[in-house]
Amino acid sequence: MRVSTMARSVRLALGAGAVAGLLGQAALAQEAPATTATPTVMPKVEITGSAIRRIESETALPVQVITREDIEKAGVTTASELMARVSANVGGLTDGASITDGHDQRGFNSANLRGIGTSSTLVLLNGRRMANFASPGDDTGVDLNNIPAAAIQRVEVLLDGASALYGTDAIGGVINFITRKDFQGVELNAYGAKTDEGGAGKRTATLTAGTGDLARDGYNVFAVVDLQRTDALSTSQRKFIGKLQIPERLPHLLSGFTSPANIRLTGAQRDYLNDNGFTLNGKPLTNRTINLSVPGCAPPANLYLPAGIGGVDACTYNYMGDTELYPKSDKANLLTRGVLQLNADTQLFAEIALSRSKTHYVASTARVSAPINYKKIPGLAKYNLDSDEASADDDVVGDVTLRIRLNDAGRRTSELTSESQRYVVGLTGSARGFDYDIGLNHSVNTIKDKDTHGYLLYDKLVQGIYDGVINPFGPSSAAGVALLDAIQVNDDVRHARGVMDSLDFKVSHAVGTLAGGEAALAVGGELRHERTDFTPSALLMSDNINNDAAPEGGRATSDKRTVQAVYGELLLPFTKQWEAQLSARYDHYQVVGGAASPKIGVTYMPAKTMLFRASAGRGFRAPSMSDLYRPTVYSSTATLPDPVQCATVGNSLADCADAWDTRRYSNAKLKPEHSRQYSLGMVIEPSKQVSMTLDYWNIKRTDLISEIGDDIILGNLAKYGDLVHRKDDGTIDYIDLRKENRGAQLASGLDLTLDYRGVKTWAGNFGGHLSGTYVLNSKIQNAVGDPYLSNLGRFVTDGVVQRWRHTITFDWDRGPYSASLSNTYSSGYQDQNSAINTDDGTVVAANHVKAYSLWDLSGAWQATKAFKLRAGVQNLFNTAPPYSNQAFYFISGYDPTYTDPRGRRFYASANYAFK
Repeated sequence: MRVSTMARSVRLALGAGAVAGLLGQAALAQEAPATTATPTVMPKVEITGSAIRRIESETALPVQVITREDIEKAGVTTASELMARVSANVGGLTDGASITDGHDQRGFNSANLRGIGTSSTLVLLNGRRMANFASPGDDTGVDLNNIPAAAIQRVEVLLDGASALYGTDAIGGVINFITRKDFQGVELNAYGAKTDEGGAGKRTATLTAGTGDLARDGYNVFAVVDLQRTDALSTSQRKFIGKLQIPERLPHLLSGFTSPANIRLTGAQRDYLNDNGFTLNGKPLTNRTINLSVPGCAPPANLYLPAGIGGVDACTYNYMGDTELYPKSDKANLLTRGVLQLNADTQLFAEIALSRSKTHYVASTARVSAPINYKKIPGLAKYNLDSDEASADDDVVGDVTLRIRLNDAGRRTSELTSESQRYVVGLTGSARGFDYDIGLNHSVNTIKDKDTHGYLLYDKLVQGIYDGVINPFGPSSAAGVALLDAIQVNDDVRHARGVMDSLDFKVSHAVGTLAGGEAALAVGGELRHERTDFTPSALLMSDNINNDAAPEGGRATSDKRTVQAVYGELLLPFTKQWEAQLSARYDHYQVVGGAASPKIGVTYMPAKTMLFRASAGRGFRAPSMSDLYRPTVYSSTATLPDPVQCATVGNSLADCADAWDTRRYSNAKLKPEHSRQYSLGMVIEPSKQVSMTLDYWNIKRTDLISEIGDDIILGNLAKYGDLVHRKDDGTIDYIDLRKENRGAQLASGLDLTLDYRGVKTWAGNFGGHLSGTYVLNSKIQNAVGDPYLSNLGRFVTDGVVQRWRHTITFDWDRGPYSASLSNTYSSGYQDQNSAINTDDGTVVAANHVKAYSLWDLSGAWQATKAFKLRAGVQNLFNTAPPYSNQAFYFISGYDPTYTDPRGRRFYASANYAFK
């Protein structure tokens, strides 16, 4: 892995290293006692958090290691599933949360250490970078779908802000996926999983093959091929969806587009109908939205919910009865690595990683708002909506607007394909006491977003409805179905490509001997070129795809920049008890500018069974190219009250709350974010069987690159009123959401690990492991001078940081048999509690989300030296996601970011190795 410094710090470090070397050779050197025995040479390794090879031990920076055995016991097959079990990973992007009828960064699986943002978590493969997910959006990071999980030997999670060591995007920490190396033989693995209630089944097949012994043959080549398929999971396949009682609890979060269609009247048309004796369900009209089928409403998809978004005179569509909770996906990964031993001290290596992840999204049937003449609606035809009284505020006399759910068009389906290529070639070795590593890295990520069915040509669709060819109130005729088939869209609507080319090197060397051992210095540098291209299709930009609109101002973009960095690290073992690690890095981003990131770490070991450690440093994160150059995005807020309008209508939320239009702007003048972080910790190992680590961490980020939340803007118009644009009548036209350097973020907490291993009894060997994170503070200041707003144990804007998260594992083995029982836990929290029903002006009932606890059980049998069987149950007690009234995500009734709707599932795997 790489470590970092700025040029001036490198020179200072070199000078300090030389002085340390002279001191070490003179006064501080200690002679080893004479012995005739051949000394045992302990191999030196690189540890995540340092660029200096050393005998493996605890360092000043806390690192959690997940082994291949841990991965197998958990029964997970993807990097994303694995990261969900890391207690410090909060609010990462997952397949579950990506279920939406929007298109921004769907298919992106990411990590988010400390909950301070995907963009502040650095993901590495074998110590080097990969190209970020190419689609423009608010999140920047590596798509975990592109990590070949079957090739992972271990994962090292550096739980410390590490900008001084690895680069600007490591404020939250570093996750280093380390693949197998020097593999020989052939290994076959097959895995299958089935859920208790159906759906979301999984099959995987893995082939690993390698040949050559470096010591004997002078080379090694190996490859891993991993193929996976996961089935879709629909709401109709899960009983817990019905038990959430979404239509009763959250009727206003459902849809007002129904089949048969809801009819939207003008105020004049409604008053005219009431004056002329029109009744619906035996009563005069109270709302402007009506449906002639009430109270029938064609269940079960369409419901009569007087408190729902359709209101008392219309129907409400329950999309949570007709959508997917988990998408179908196909993943294919190939990783191959070759090493050539050029001489006793030098190796030439090359890596190729290719991956493709295709995610299939299926949403509910198409919806459209379209005009039609009232005379084509049997229930209204006998009335005279052409009259002056009925058309007093009509745009088109005699027309009404329909809100239609197009069942005949089929469910909306799309494919998101994320493809990654990564080629690395390098040289590593030792010469004259110098350890060196140099590498050339070419990495590409390509995203293809394709509308495949259910998306229709808008102009022909609306015309077909107006002409009466397409029936908005029931099944269409053969001619209507033929028209819908003819206007189906099958188009690659979005195409994005990100390329990263880099050249990096590092050199380390002993610079003297101190009382505690060798002092060492590492220096290095990196030159990186990044480019992103985004190309929307001509059809998308014509703004003629129903349910997939092109925002005004949208355009193709191509952006690039060069990044330069130098870094250094100095390791100073002052005594056998005291050791210091000094490092610094200077990064320079084209256009944005540069900054230095220094860091210091200290360890104190008063006894072999106890170690204390501390670190402190600074960092910065440069704005992404999406932050700088993304075209304006047109979107809308959640349903929020407008205080200006509310003051004119007696604060009736039914009349002054709405989903307001927004315009989201990038900013080419953004400055980098800055951070400071420190940690204090201890490691205790009272016996060979027991060890514990406890680390306190504290992070502060300033100059946050963010938008002011729409709810914050409307809640403080005195300060942010200039961001709200109004029409002539005073109502909101749209709200500006601009990327700026604003405010600050504070986060602190405790990481705890406990290990209890190798306890031998007559019944077998027992062990256990706990990894937990207790968050003490998590809050954001939206702008300088504003109060901090805490999201600790409280859902705010787009998510929550739980107070306590843990993973506990209990292990047993005896001879060829072994078993593992594990628990993952997230504490409860205060719900969003802000969703507004615009029909009656009520706010959703307050809710406290319950804690979420899942138990997994697995067992293995090593039948022969070559053949191993494993079987297990995930979510042993079939625990359902707890109820939540959050209104941020498309999925309603629970929070999809950390919960798993698959329920109880059984899996088995077989592994056969030819050595």
